[in-house]
Amino acid sequence: MKSFTILIVDDSAAMRSLLVSTLETLGNLSIVQAPNGFEALRMLPREQVDLVLTDINMPDINGLELLSFIRNNPIYKDVPVVVISTEGSRKDIEKGLSLGANEYLVKPFQPEQLLEIVKRFL
Repeated sequence: MKSFTILIVDDSAAMRSLLVSTLETLGNLSIVQAPNGFEALRMLPREQVDLVLTDINMPDINGLELLSFIRNNPIYKDVPVVVISTEGSRKDIEKGLSLGANEYLVKPFQPEQLLEIVKRFL
């Protein structure tokens, strides 16, 4: 069975831990983490990433800038990106989706919601 690699990008260590512990219930996953978009961009060439979960509000490079980079790069443009953010207004969600997010999950969320989304893309 193929193992999948998920890149989690969030400046909150607590949120990254929550995402990791939720995702580990799926098994057969490799999870890499970045505390901001800048670190995520440094990791992309080093990891074969199957899915990116990113927050929006982060220092340096935010989640929307990271999303734009991924969508505009021929190497990564097909990698599914799920935005996970506290920014839950209709305008924020539409902006994330219009920039190319495959899915937009508003914090706080139920672990089952996250698992359903991740299963759909892997």
